[in-house]
Amino acid sequence: MKARMPLGDFMVAYLKKIGVTHLFGIPGDLVIKLFFRFGKPRGLKIVTLSHEPSVGFAADAYARSTGRFGVVCVTYGAGGHNIVNPVAGAYAEKVPLLVVSGGPGEEEVKPGTLIHHQAKEIESQHRIFREITCAAKVIKDPLRAAAEIDEVIRTAWVEHRPGYLEIHRDMAGAVIPVPREIIKWDGDLPVPLSDRRKVQEAARETVDRFNQARRPVLIGGIEIHRYKLMREIVHLAEAMGAPVATSILAKGVFPMDHPLHMGVYAGPLSPPRTRRRIESADLVLDLGSLLTDIETGAQPPEVWQARSIWAVDNRVNVSFHTYTQVALRDYVREILKQPIRAHREKVVYSDHLPPARPGTDRAVRMTDVLREINVFLAGRRNYVVLAESGDAIFGGVDVRVPGGGLYLAQGFYASMGFAVPGALGAQIGSGLRPLVLCGDGAFQMTGPEVSHAARYGLNPIVVLLNNGGWGIFHPVTPRKSLLKLPPWPYAELAKAWGGAGFRARTVAEFRDALAKAEKARTFSLIEVPIAPGDLSPLTRKYIRASARKAR
Repeated sequence: MKARMPLGDFMVAYLKKIGVTHLFGIPGDLVIKLFFRFGKPRGLKIVTLSHEPSVGFAADAYARSTGRFGVVCVTYGAGGHNIVNPVAGAYAEKVPLLVVSGGPGEEEVKPGTLIHHQAKEIESQHRIFREITCAAKVIKDPLRAAAEIDEVIRTAWVEHRPGYLEIHRDMAGAVIPVPREIIKWDGDLPVPLSDRRKVQEAARETVDRFNQARRPVLIGGIEIHRYKLMREIVHLAEAMGAPVATSILAKGVFPMDHPLHMGVYAGPLSPPRTRRRIESADLVLDLGSLLTDIETGAQPPEVWQARSIWAVDNRVNVSFHTYTQVALRDYVREILKQPIRAHREKVVYSDHLPPARPGTDRAVRMTDVLREINVFLAGRRNYVVLAESGDAIFGGVDVRVPGGGLYLAQGFYASMGFAVPGALGAQIGSGLRPLVLCGDGAFQMTGPEVSHAARYGLNPIVVLLNNGGWGIFHPVTPRKSLLKLPPWPYAELAKAWGGAGFRARTVAEFRDALAKAEKARTFSLIEVPIAPGDLSPLTRKYIRASARKAR
C-alpha cells in the first residue's frame, strides 16, 4: 500500500492484506476497468463462470470452506440484480461475502436520462443491497474512499454477513489518499467485543450448572463454524465427556467420526435415539444454534429454558436470564479455563438410514446412494461434501464425512443451485475434493457450471439424482405433470464438457462408478436414476411434519 494510489489498486492491496486469494466474477462494461485492475499481475486470481448467481454461490462456498471473505465482482444492473439471491442466502446463513459492483460514471448520470442496465433509478441497486447486507456504500468521494471501503469490510467481518461496495467506472482509476493507519495495519480483522466480566461470570455459571448435571448434552450450532471454533468445541466436548449433536445447518462443525458424536438433532424429526437422549437431558448446552423452522423439524422453535444454556448472537441465555456482550469465541475459551467435571457415557451415533438390503444387482434407491457414499468416504480424508437443496439436503444429513473433511449446504436459506458452483469455490479455496449430492432440478439451474472445472484444475464428483422432476414435492402434488423436467443426457453431457460420465442403475454400478470417479483427473458426473417418490428418510419425515403443520 502507498499513501496515494488508484482506487482499484488499493482494493487489490487491501483484499490481499486480509488473506483473500481469489475473486469470483463476470466482467461487464460498467465494471470492466475495476475488473481488470483486480486481475493485474500480482493481483488476485480471477475465477469466472457462466452466470452471476453461480459466481455468488462459488464465492459463498469459498468463504465457508476457508474462513476468509468470499469476494464477488459484477457489473451494474443486469449483473448486480442477478446476484441478489446468493447474497441473500449468505446474509441469512451468516457468511462473510463482499460484493463489488460497477456503475455509471458521474458524467453519464444526467437528470431525465437513462443509462443501460438501469432499472428504476441509479440508486435502486444500492437500495436493494442495503436490504441483504449489513453494510452498503456507493464510493463517490476520493478523499473518503479508503476509509469507507475499510468500514464496510470491517462491519461485514464483525457481523459475518455480506457487505456491498458500488464503485462507478470513473472511480476505478481515481487516485485516492490512503490513511496511515490502514497502511500500517497488519490485516487482522476485528472480532465481536465482549465484556470481560460478563464472560467470566457466564462461564463460571455454565460450568457450575454442568458440573451439577447428571445427563448433560452439547449441541454445536453454525456459529461454531462461522467463528472458527471447531478445535475448541472438540477440546470442550472431550473435557466434558458429554454426547454431542449438531444442528442441520451446523452439520460438520464437530467431527462426524468422533466417539462423542451422536448425530444431527432436528427436533421431532431426529432419529429416535438422538431425540430421546437430548429431550431427557437435565442440561442442554447449545453453542451457536439459530432457531429456524428447518433446524427445529418444521415445528415452532422450542427452547427448554429451565434446563438449557444457549449462546448465540453475542449473548448467553442461562435459563431465565441473559448475559449480553459475550462473544461465543471468548465464552468457549473461558469455559475451557474452568474446572470441568468429566462425564462418562457410551455415545451411539444414529442416523435415519434403514438396514442395508441384500444384493447389489437390484435397482439403486435413495437410501442405497447415501449408504454407498458413506462406505466410499469411510477412511478417506480430504473430501468436502456439498448437498444441494431439495431431497439432497435432507439426505445429506445422513452422510458421514471423516475427520479432516468438510460438509457444506445451505441448510436454512435452501436456495437451489448452490452445490455445483459451490463445489468449485470450495475446492479452489480449501483444496479438498468435492463430492456433490444434487438433484436433476437444481442441476438444470447451475449444474452446467461444472464444465469450467477443467479450466481451474478441479475434479469434483457430482452424484446426480435423476428422478425426472422436482421430486421433493412428489408426495404432496396431486398433478404430477407440474413437476416434470426435460430429460437431459447427463452422463453424455459430462463427457462432452471434458469430464467423465457414468450412469448407475444398480447398487453395484453405483459402487463401481464411485471407484472410477475417484481415479479420474477431471470432474466426474454419476447419473443415478431414482424412481419418482423415492425420497430420503428425513425428507419423508419433513414432508409429513410440514403437511401436519399446514393442516
